[in-house]
Amino acid sequence: MLYDIHLRIDYAFDTPTGGGRHLLRLLPADLPGVQHLISARIAVQPRPVERSEFSDYFGNRVTEVAVPAGQDEIVFTASARVERLARPPEADLTPPLTELAGELAALTDFGPASPHHFLGASPRIRPVAAITAYAAGIAAAAPTTREAVRGLGLALHRDMAFDPEATTVDTPPDEAFAVRSGVCQDFAQVMIAGLRGIGVPAAYVSGYLRTVPPPGRPRLEGADAMHAWVRAWCGRSAGWVEFDPTNAMFVAADHITVACGRDYGEAAPVAGVLRLAGSQTSRQAVDVIVRQPAPAGAS
Repeated sequence: MLYDIHLRIDYAFDTPTGGGRHLLRLLPADLPGVQHLISARIAVQPRPVERSEFSDYFGNRVTEVAVPAGQDEIVFTASARVERLARPPEADLTPPLTELAGELAALTDFGPASPHHFLGASPRIRPVAAITAYAAGIAAAAPTTREAVRGLGLALHRDMAFDPEATTVDTPPDEAFAVRSGVCQDFAQVMIAGLRGIGVPAAYVSGYLRTVPPPGRPRLEGADAMHAWVRAWCGRSAGWVEFDPTNAMFVAADHITVACGRDYGEAAPVAGVLRLAGSQTSRQAVDVIVRQPAPAGAS
């Protein structure tokens, strides 16, 4: 599937800002065998006084910008064309959860993709007894690790309500779980806390999700979304498996990966510091548009 992606994030400030520096993770990743990035561009208004690009420890593409002082609005826009590759269904050859620790212990690779980085606590996701007990109760009946991941994701979709007013970007997983409400960030971080609690390495993934309007309704411009889901390590044969608890499904061709980290803080679309007095507001609009590739031999 070929997609064109357009993102605009506007920040408006009550009073002119001081200088600021931001890290942007907005462009789709280039992942061999999963998705191919064809073109990409990030623009910033006002024009940054400094700009650079680098890859962070986990291989995420990061654009770093320094914004001049005196702004009442800052706008980040990103555009990209990406091919999301279809992957055939795979047989579940993952081990029982009781054998996963042994397979993990046998791994001696501690590179960026090593599951060892994604098992312990991270800055935003700490062990939570209530979440661990919830996950353990669900996983007890699962014959394989993959089924334990699926079962926990389905349970959270059933038991948590999607409510943008219930949480903020800084709400920890224990609070979102206590009220059984939140947005995709909360669903993902609660699921990660549960998986780690039962011994399954789990990572936070940010990306884009194409939404489909109801039958007979037009597609609304800007109505797509940045999204978050979970990457879980299910043993040496299967490796990483991705599940979207907000939508109760394994990740499919409509999910376009941008960044991966131990929690939201390491995959946040926009992070940084800005000096200001007074309040701010923000707006976000995303379009994920399907493009049909040209027929072979067409000019």
